Amino acid sequence: LHEEIIDFYKYMSPRPEEERMRMEVVNRIENVIKELWPNADVQIFGSFKTGLYLPTSDIDLVVFGKWETLPLWTLEEALRKHNVADENSVKVLDKATVPIIKLTDSFTEVKVDISFNVQNGVKAAQLIKDFIKKYPVLPYLVLVLKQFLLQRDLNEVFTGGIGSYSLFLMAVSFLQLHPREDACMPNANYGVLLIEFFELYGRHFNYLKTGIRIKDGGSYVAKDEVQKSMLDGYRPSMLYIEDPLQPGNDVGRSSYGAMQVKQAFDYAYVVLSHAVSPIAKYYPNNETESILGRIIRVTQEVATYRDWISKQWGMQSRTESSCNGNGVTLIVDTQQLDKCNNNLAEENEALGKPRNKTSETLSKHSSNSSSGPLSSSSSTLSSSSDVDSDGTPCKTSKQLSCRQSTTNRVGSQEVSLESSQSSGKTQNSQTANTSSNTNKSQ
Repeated sequence: LHEEIIDFYKYMSPRPEEERMRMEVVNRIENVIKELWPNADVQIFGSFKTGLYLPTSDIDLVVFGKWETLPLWTLEEALRKHNVADENSVKVLDKATVPIIKLTDSFTEVKVDISFNVQNGVKAAQLIKDFIKKYPVLPYLVLVLKQFLLQRDLNEVFTGGIGSYSLFLMAVSFLQLHPREDACMPNANYGVLLIEFFELYGRHFNYLKTGIRIKDGGSYVAKDEVQKSMLDGYRPSMLYIEDPLQPGNDVGRSSYGAMQVKQAFDYAYVVLSHAVSPIAKYYPNNETESILGRIIRVTQEVATYRDWISKQWGMQSRTESSCNGNGVTLIVDTQQLDKCNNNLAEENEALGKPRNKTSETLSKHSSNSSSGPLSSSSSTLSSSSDVDSDGTPCKTSKQLSCRQSTTNRVGSQEVSLESSQSSGKTQNSQTANTSSNTNKSQ
């Protein structure tokens, strides 16, 4: 499991061409803003700033300037005028805790959230970087957990899920209070830590009475006492997470679906514990079945989207890769990617959730059909940092057909996957997926 987590992280981590693509999106929006307000300062925050973003995550921007009232509608009109965003994608959430403009870039279909004069988002990005230096395991755990919540539609604050900032703070708290001394060491066993994270927040953590505090080395607090001094007055919160940058702010107060997340974490604990138990080696197909793939998967739609990005922005990176001689690139059949969701149907039944279109799509193992969008809800903010949305860009059949013919957007469905060297050898193309690793550790 440890090696599979490393493989997943290497595969899902941002590529140079993906960063270039996102910076082009930022530049297009910044040009519109500068045309309106030449002295405005546009800054990136959130997962794009920290590097902890999935291929389909949002870009979070904050605009600093001097206005008597926030110019949400002025910028919205300008974005439409310059055709920066899809016509129907621009939304102004002026009633949200932190008012924002949400849009989808018209060319890349990357989602963008724009806020005004919010300092905490930028500060939170630096806080996250500082914690990553202290706990090297954090990026590995967070990327797996973000994908886990994404494919279950539990990553949107707007629908009661847990946003990226809240999830990160939960992981930090887990490591701060972890009984093992090696939790912050580079050689920590990621598999063990992932299972114990699911055990803590899926079984043992008391969401009704206990809150999470990060500052001063981390601790648990009684929610009833702390919430009396909250900025918005006493308001019971299912998931209380004290903002280390603003102690009176509960960044988890909008996650009203925390119990659903708890159930999902509990299920993941059961599945992974079962998979790594001593008797697991006697199970049928155990040696060829991925452990991590029992709880998460990467859809073919995401693989195809990344392939298009690579074709559009990847010429420079491919040239650099061929020159530096570092790393090995494997071409794997996309069916390998679709072997990563063995138990989602059973999980929905265990959680008492109906089998909807999304869960049925996620349960498919055939690489001949592409999955639909995984997440379509927009997120209102529970804090200035809880704004990531990691849904797959949604494309209509007409859009796909047009872009295939004009830009050759969807080419070969092969996926370049950098080989992990953690196992000490290069795997062949049939075993490049993490499911091939038979020497799994916890």
